[in-house]
Amino acid sequence: MLTVPLTQLPPDFRARALRWASGFAYCAYYEPNDLIYPSGPFRRVLAVAAAAPDAPRNLGELEAWLADGAGSVAPACGFIGYEVKDELEALISTNPSDLAWPILHFFRPQTWLIWEAEALHLHGETAGVLAAIAATPLPPVPPPAVAAVRPRMPKADYLRAVEAVREDILNGEVYELNLCQEFTADAGQLDPVDLFERLNAASPAPFAGFLRHESHYLLCASPERFVRRTDAALLSQPIKGTIARGATAEQDEIQRQTLLQDEKERAENLMIVDLVRNDLARVAQTGTVQVPELFGLYPFRHVWQMISSITARLQPGLGVAAVLRATFPMGSMTGAPKIRAMQLIEHYEHRRRGLYSGSLGLIWPSGDFDFNVVIRSLQYRSDTGHLSFQVGSAITYDSVPEREYAECLLKARAILEVLGAEVR
Repeated sequence: MLTVPLTQLPPDFRARALRWASGFAYCAYYEPNDLIYPSGPFRRVLAVAAAAPDAPRNLGELEAWLADGAGSVAPACGFIGYEVKDELEALISTNPSDLAWPILHFFRPQTWLIWEAEALHLHGETAGVLAAIAATPLPPVPPPAVAAVRPRMPKADYLRAVEAVREDILNGEVYELNLCQEFTADAGQLDPVDLFERLNAASPAPFAGFLRHESHYLLCASPERFVRRTDAALLSQPIKGTIARGATAEQDEIQRQTLLQDEKERAENLMIVDLVRNDLARVAQTGTVQVPELFGLYPFRHVWQMISSITARLQPGLGVAAVLRATFPMGSMTGAPKIRAMQLIEHYEHRRRGLYSGSLGLIWPSGDFDFNVVIRSLQYRSDTGHLSFQVGSAITYDSVPEREYAECLLKARAILEVLGAEVR
């Protein structure tokens, strides 16, 4: 390990490090943006590998791969796609996708950097790394030229889908369903690092991340933690409840109070809290599932979010695969009951979610792990020039279709600003 005091690094070191790292076929960057968050945000970690020949591509392989590498000192870095659900339940995804991510992929980095409060720690192959980062140019990049994005689901179809979901709820099919929609563009050649830096500046988030998987890129500005393990302690922090920030301090407080008192938003949040409690109970020591914070309100650049925290103590002998089998996909992105919600999602959305509403995370050799929820994110393929992002909202019987559509556009606001694009 090589340790360097942060005071000895130039101000643009992180920007150069990320651009250097993006030259590897496999790159994962976890960015907390120095934000205050209940129980803390991501640790700042940058990991790279030129190859990942033995990488697991489903949850069963992940478990065996982690066991085979038990002596490794490197973290496992990667992602879990939404369609891992088909491995966990009697479900199937036949909807198309132009993104074609693997459903799961992890790699062990050859070099990884960890930022602490006062120092940078370089691990693995460290020879020449600092010099290579220092020599990495930061070329001026013009703003992305993406004038318009098109919805896969036209607004009229989305409004009809919301009404159909309300009818499903009235008929007792589900209590709540997270309905999402995709926006796409044939963007041609873009600079993924520049796009991430712009998105991160426009919408700094505690669980942001940059991921390269060969020609696939994830540029993530997620505010949401899926699940974290620290020793035997499990923590999940679902978000349900969104409202725009106010233009002034007085208006902002009015917006905050409006969200806090909104019965629909509170009901959405409570239903997902109950779902997460039940999920965690499958792997928790008896009597340890707790809700230390319910309906917490936290400000982000563009929105207020309602966040609850659920904790538990993991049963001895269980690891990340067991926790994922019990909790994935996250209830905040499906609805309740979870299995029926996922069946209806497949019916109404018409497109495969892929990495959206999946998770970016890392698993430490100790068995500790931290995973986010992939939302507020751009996905890009450099080989085809295809650009995509998805947004959604939780539908309950009290939902007003126009209001739900407006919430989707609010969540897309930072992405549209970064692209300089309009929805057409």
